[in-house]
Amino acid sequence: MEWNELRAFIAVAETGSFSRAAEQLHITQPAVTKRIQGLESRIGAPLFDRVGKRVHLTERGAALKPRAIALLRELGDTEVMIRNLHDRVEGRLSMATSHHVGLHRLAPVLKTFSQRFVDVELDIQFVDSEAAHDLVRNAKTELAVVTLSPTPDPHLESERLWHDPLAFIAANDHALARRSKVGLAQLSGYPAILPGLGTYTGRIVAERFAREGLPLRTAMATNYLETISMLVGIGLGWSVLPATMIQGPLIRLDVDCELLGRDLGAITNPQRTLSNSARAFLEVLRTFSD
Repeated sequence: MEWNELRAFIAVAETGSFSRAAEQLHITQPAVTKRIQGLESRIGAPLFDRVGKRVHLTERGAALKPRAIALLRELGDTEVMIRNLHDRVEGRLSMATSHHVGLHRLAPVLKTFSQRFVDVELDIQFVDSEAAHDLVRNAKTELAVVTLSPTPDPHLESERLWHDPLAFIAANDHALARRSKVGLAQLSGYPAILPGLGTYTGRIVAERFAREGLPLRTAMATNYLETISMLVGIGLGWSVLPATMIQGPLIRLDVDCELLGRDLGAITNPQRTLSNSARAFLEVLRTFSD
């Protein structure tokens, strides 16, 4: 089998489309078709059924997919291992981060790293922290700098870099802002604008209210903390955000509750060999930790 044929096969299998696979691989659609045909010729059987505008794996294609992924992953690790035999820091560094961490924590890190290691090409994906964990777990990116899971994943290595205190907030003209002290029960009576329950931050808040047996009146949900800040600022509800984001017209509510917080840091996959670039980035990252 040819490696390029396997890469094309995986791209088509995961996108369900020859055209999207071509975009992902940065080649033409006829080139993708030629590679798939070459692989099918070697195997002696079709790997995809074409149904309408989509393609679906045949039985043989489904059997090949996990083995092809494993082979390509082994090839990638072997290439990294060979490159690591010398000490040069160069090539592409694939990483993921959340929008909030990227905006509020990574700018000085990226500036320092790019100035120090000019031969490294950064490939950064901005995704939710939960999605970043999946990318690292499935070896689709080398590392991620995100909100760490409150329950550590045994298949990942997590390194705490910053503690991010959370604060209950509301607009300065919200009814809650006139109270010197607010209880969770009182908060429960007003609409909240929170990250979705699929996010680590959303779960931290939901679990705190659940312990008191209190419902959350979630008016709307979004995973973008800057959007939540704007919606709270115009008075559509209260929220819980990193304390570092509090600025007019937002105010911090004095809530009768222990301080909430989350940890931010780096995650890697212990089964994946890190490139020199990834190790160098982690070293720079640590110099900016709390």
